[in-house]
Amino acid sequence: MIQKFKNANYNIVNFTEVADIYIVNTCTVTSISDRKSREILRRAKKINPKSIVVACGCYVQIAKEELEKIKEIDFVLGTNEKAFIVDYVEKYLNSKNYKIELQDVLYNSNYSDFGSVTYTEKTRAVIKIQDGCDRFCTYCIIPYARGKVRSRNPESILKEVHEIANKGLREIVLTGIHIASYGKDFSEKYGLIDLLEELNNIKGIERIRLRFN
Repeated sequence: MIQKFKNANYNIVNFTEVADIYIVNTCTVTSISDRKSREILRRAKKINPKSIVVACGCYVQIAKEELEKIKEIDFVLGTNEKAFIVDYVEKYLNSKNYKIELQDVLYNSNYSDFGSVTYTEKTRAVIKIQDGCDRFCTYCIIPYARGKVRSRNPESILKEVHEIANKGLREIVLTGIHIASYGKDFSEKYGLIDLLEELNNIKGIERIRLRFN
């Protein structure tokens, strides 16, 4: 999302600074994360009462009714809508009408691709390759917040990693909700090991890490 705003010529500041727009990417793994998400949303408005506060992410996906009670929120975006966050923000700037943009992720079969993300503050780049989970464990809310397994197109991943290598970064971290399931939703047989073999052939990339959530 930072990349999207940078591409649109917005200035990125620290969350504790006075800003015109605050984006809160919420979490819902535990009741504590739910509470912290609500607290941060309220805190943003206190920093600048005239600002626009946007709630998005996992907690939004499963607690729309709760967020509607928080008067500090100007509008709400679901998990699938984050890829178009700049468009939604600018539409709100023109209308100033409270709005909820939220799809049911359980019925979404396509990976929401942000495209190449070259913005990084670290010496390694984090590459998201997959979203969602099909396990539906009794103790876990993740499938309801993130949907079923959806894999990113390998061509898109390889393009991004080539761009990262050209910038001089030598280490990438592959991440997702359940990356061992990468490729299971493809019509052709192509899985995580196939992707790793192709990434390993990219000149300049010296280390590949896997981050299992």
